Amino acid sequence: MNERISVDPEVCGGEPCVKGTRIPVWIILSHLAAGEDYDTVQKNFPKIKREDILACIDYASYLTTEKAVAW
Repeated sequence: MNERISVDPEVCGGEPCVKGTRIPVWIILSHLAAGEDYDTVQKNFPKIKREDILACIDYASYLTTEKAVAW
């Protein structure tokens, strides 16, 4: 879906991660949700770029498009 996010069963148990790292998407999102700005997130995770942070947000946005099915 996004070239900056990868899902590999051999990395972090298959959790979506920033490509080329072992940093799960949810970790980046949790830092943003806690009020950290992009610069602070990048200081905490020097291997990622601003585009990676945006890709994490984009990935989360995509996941919210799933529809619930009533049984």
